[in-house]
Amino acid sequence: MSGAAPETRRGQSTSIRSSVVSDGGIEAGSRRVLVTGGAGYIGSIVSRILLERGDSVRVFDSLLHGGDALLSLYPFEGFEFVRGDIRDPEAVDQALDGVDAVVHLAAIVGDPACSRDPDLAREVNLDASVRLFGLCAKRGVERTVFASTCSNYGRMPDANGYVTEETELRPLSVYAETKVAVERRLLEAGNGATPAATVLRFATIFGLYPRPRFDLTVNEFSAELLTRGRLAVFGEQFWRPYVHVADAARAVALVLSAPAETVSGAVFNIGATAENYRKGDIVRLVREELGGEDVEIEYVTQQDDPRDYRVSFEKFERAFGFQPTRTVRDGVREILSAVRSGAIADPHDPRYRN
Repeated sequence: MSGAAPETRRGQSTSIRSSVVSDGGIEAGSRRVLVTGGAGYIGSIVSRILLERGDSVRVFDSLLHGGDALLSLYPFEGFEFVRGDIRDPEAVDQALDGVDAVVHLAAIVGDPACSRDPDLAREVNLDASVRLFGLCAKRGVERTVFASTCSNYGRMPDANGYVTEETELRPLSVYAETKVAVERRLLEAGNGATPAATVLRFATIFGLYPRPRFDLTVNEFSAELLTRGRLAVFGEQFWRPYVHVADAARAVALVLSAPAETVSGAVFNIGATAENYRKGDIVRLVREELGGEDVEIEYVTQQDDPRDYRVSFEKFERAFGFQPTRTVRDGVREILSAVRSGAIADPHDPRYRN
């Protein structure tokens, strides 16, 4: 992460303006939105959706994983990039200047990355996030969206049921612990957070975007079985929900367009109930899409990672009529097509992993 002074760039072309009216008399297509972590897996797509509907978007990112995902955003007149470290209060405060809404995606993402450096994870995911929302409150930012995770559920109490937004949170990793801690600070009454804060608990992401990731289950399994013909699967019996990166980004845009009373202080799981799978199920889908190619699967019993959660997404579906545009099978086909065609020359390149 960079602690350098903010550096600004602006694009030069026109953008499309939406006529959707949200709270406070501000049209959804005329907001000034700060997207932290906007060069990341979800952030770059969120930024593009907002720009295409006419919002002005300022991306704040340290470029820990490079800035390639931002290149297609520069032609938009409303795009602005500020390079900075989310842990730098002065840089963050400057980035908040003049914004109406904040989408907070900047984080050390995932259990392995957080376990590698727990102190850094807490500084970024917890301390910097709490400070950011405090600054939002002081500046009178109207809307904030916090990217959380379904990993917060840890292990579902009923092996035959589904967890919901009301289920007790049982974080079992540093990553989930930091997300739960920020959620609680945001949603506690009288904590000084912005009045229209919304928490989105994302399912495990999959799919392609400007900087592909091949350290995520669906993408990794697809690429490994196609290119190497073998795969070690740890804990194949455990449940996880999945959502395509484009659908995750679309959910953020929907929340920003909603009236404040619909989303203020709300928590939503983001995904689709039908898209809960065990790792063994995903292996089966990949094998089917490979057309019966001979592959070698090693199933490894895993007891040290007891996360096991099947999630209901009915609340967000009821509130927004949300349906995913891509299933896990679609994601498998997407990855296989991109690798087979050579569009992704080497999915094992370290730059495709966090």
